[in-house]
Amino acid sequence: MVGLPYDCLANPLGAVRLTFDKVVASGSDPATLDGRDWGVIDLFRDFLFDNGHLSQVPLLNATSVRMVQPNTLVRFRGMIQDMLGNEFYVGAYRDGAVWRTNKYTDVSQSPIDHSSDMRIWERRLLYCVPVPGQNLWTMSLPEPRANCASPHGEKRQREDDASPDDMDMQGLDEDAKGSTSTKKMREGRPSAISAHPQDSTEGTYPSMRMVLDFDGNSLPCLVKVYDSPEADLKLNDVFEFVGVLTFDSENSGDRDDSNEFTSCFSEDELAHLPPSKVPRLHCVVHRKLALHDFLFSTHVMEHKSNLVRTIRGNLLGHLTAVLGNDGLAAHFFLLHLLSRVHARVDTLAVGKLSLNLTGFSKESASVFGNRLNSLVKNLVPFTHCISLTVDYLNTASLAPRKDYQMNRLASGVLQLAEGSHMIIDETKLQAGTLSSVGVENARLLKSLIELQKVDYDFTYYKMEMAADVQLLILSEGKSNILPADLVVPFRPSSVDSIETADADTLKAWRWYLVSLRSLSHSIEQEMQKVVEEDLVAARQADRSLGSQQFSRWLTLGRLMSVSFGESSLSFEHWQMVNELERQRRERLQCSM
Repeated sequence: MVGLPYDCLANPLGAVRLTFDKVVASGSDPATLDGRDWGVIDLFRDFLFDNGHLSQVPLLNATSVRMVQPNTLVRFRGMIQDMLGNEFYVGAYRDGAVWRTNKYTDVSQSPIDHSSDMRIWERRLLYCVPVPGQNLWTMSLPEPRANCASPHGEKRQREDDASPDDMDMQGLDEDAKGSTSTKKMREGRPSAISAHPQDSTEGTYPSMRMVLDFDGNSLPCLVKVYDSPEADLKLNDVFEFVGVLTFDSENSGDRDDSNEFTSCFSEDELAHLPPSKVPRLHCVVHRKLALHDFLFSTHVMEHKSNLVRTIRGNLLGHLTAVLGNDGLAAHFFLLHLLSRVHARVDTLAVGKLSLNLTGFSKESASVFGNRLNSLVKNLVPFTHCISLTVDYLNTASLAPRKDYQMNRLASGVLQLAEGSHMIIDETKLQAGTLSSVGVENARLLKSLIELQKVDYDFTYYKMEMAADVQLLILSEGKSNILPADLVVPFRPSSVDSIETADADTLKAWRWYLVSLRSLSHSIEQEMQKVVEEDLVAARQADRSLGSQQFSRWLTLGRLMSVSFGESSLSFEHWQMVNELERQRRERLQCSM
């Protein structure tokens, strides 16, 4: 078999330019190529996915960014934190009698003088960050390589087969404040281009010298996207971007202003995102990620009833131990971990199940709260914890806010990826006065827990953004700030130490939660009659019951069936829900 005439890992731009040369040689007019893929995407999809080379592509992070070479193929996993509009650039130009392209790069491969025939193209800019609250076990950290391996060499172990890192078992802590990003539409004029273009991995390269914007462990990335429908990429979605890493030196000594153009027509729109702090990735291929993409399991489990029941029993037993042998709280906590927003009807987020565990003191929260936090971090890919106080409410930046002076969206604590889990500890909340900021923050939290929506602050108006966040509230009494779907008085009977689950067990639990969480569900006609009769009887016994209560019972029924790996509600599982609800109501009456 004849190998490829280029190295897709070490010299992706060579592959891009070769395909460009072929399409131009076939008679295509460069003016018609903007917004068109001329075979590059298919070439890289075949190389990465069909031929299994994705695991050879270095993962860009705060460690590897100092080692990978510019103009090589890298991948970045992150959340779209801001959408920066469009940028115009010199996509194609005539170099003598030959047409060349600047697609997937920031600088031209050769000087462009004023008389050159040029084609101006357009690309989208996305400011992406590592997924907020992403836990260490979800991160694949291959050995960073200064030079990419040849695709013709021996295949490395696929990233999906990698073992997770050590578990993060830290206690409760407040979320760090979100980072900011910039947003500016591109318009401008020609100016200087680098006199020393870098279009291969050979030779000497300037050091990246990244000065990280976040906490020293996280790395933002400016992703430049080509030939992709606007609807494919949305704010807060999580993606894996594979593309060309570029480095544009800020050393003015490397610039030559005479008779040359930059490949980008930009004024000073990225002045607050210098390449020494935020790397540029020119995306060739991207794919939206779901929670299961962060599992890195060693094998794929099947939805066999006996297997699911075994995993369910083991996980429920562990949850019960973590919660001090409170089996009732453990049952509701399991259903809470399986909940998600699977539909929206008017203002109702169908499927959510926020949980308020009451009866905590500062002392018990330090024990069981830390246990729950550590457990959730080991089970759910993205987690957050807030210690709620009056001072926190009065000072925290919860909602993303548009900064018009910087023309950028400043992130907030509540700008979260779909499927995130948040623990809110109210045990430290004492009497005090809320400022206007505090009142607004309390309203934002209430809106999130009730409607699964967050209002983004654009000063002159609010933009409502849908969310899907699992919320667990720990409080002394029923929370007055956060009206949860379920209030369960916590009744631990012991504080015995708990055994740490081994790696294989944790993988099985993670698979169980992620896989069953997305399981489709329905209620057969026969069971619909049973449910309707029970709801009518409940309403006759208690006239205060309304649609909100009935909706919650249906959600519990769905989650109970799902917890056993079943896609339709059975009479047995409906009875289990009724019994759990009976025990919960008894506890509520005793706690009054």
